[in-house]
Amino acid sequence: MKRFMMLMGAVALLTMGWTASSAVAGVQDTMKEGVGNVLNGRLIFDNGVGDDVPACAGCHGSAGMGSDEMSTPRLAYQVQKYIWKQLEDFASDKRMDNAMYQMNDIAKALTEEQRRDVAAYVHTLKTPSLGSDLDAMRKDGEDIGVVYKGKIIVKFGVPERNIPACQSCHAFNGRSAGNMYPVIGGQNYNYLKHELEAFRLGATTKSSDDEAARDNDPMAQMRKVAVLLTDEDIANVAAFLTVSRPSTAGNPSAPRH
Repeated sequence: MKRFMMLMGAVALLTMGWTASSAVAGVQDTMKEGVGNVLNGRLIFDNGVGDDVPACAGCHGSAGMGSDEMSTPRLAYQVQKYIWKQLEDFASDKRMDNAMYQMNDIAKALTEEQRRDVAAYVHTLKTPSLGSDLDAMRKDGEDIGVVYKGKIIVKFGVPERNIPACQSCHAFNGRSAGNMYPVIGGQNYNYLKHELEAFRLGATTKSSDDEAARDNDPMAQMRKVAVLLTDEDIANVAAFLTVSRPSTAGNPSAPRH
């Protein structure tokens, strides 16, 4: 039985690896090449633009750390092309902001060039990976997942339930394999949990029908995984990822992407 589970895990990893490569290639083919203006992106991030675009730092923090209280994501150390794609998806309503209900209007108020500039600047934010303070959240009465149980799913998946390992696309401890796969290690707990729930709903419901659903993932990769996760699975995965680190004592080099 153990050998069968290991074999199923290997098959899942290989399948997801092939699908991941295909999805990245497909998305990159539809996106323009080029790097935005970092200085202009910083001005927008820190100050906003006119009356329609507030400073990104207002919700995401000056260092791009985000907030568990507002369920806003950590942007620091995020993949540039991923940030760019999300801004484009918000601007076209392909992705709905179902947490703060602001990003769609903000992204639309920015020009394509400005969205590219913001993505370029966000990529320069290299704040150390910290994640959420789970102990403090527990003391405040929040129901938090179990870290070691989440670690099992992130690293090995659940072969008997056809759940692949998260790291088959997002790499070691969710630090990202680059290109379109975002950094999820060190991400804020509430945001991770919220997005996994949104992807799970998106597997059966279009975001155009229910804003709580998310369905802007290439080839429905995340939806196919999230629909197999229970509430407990999601909480556990989020708990491990938020405290995970992108490197080990034996390999302290920071990931490059």
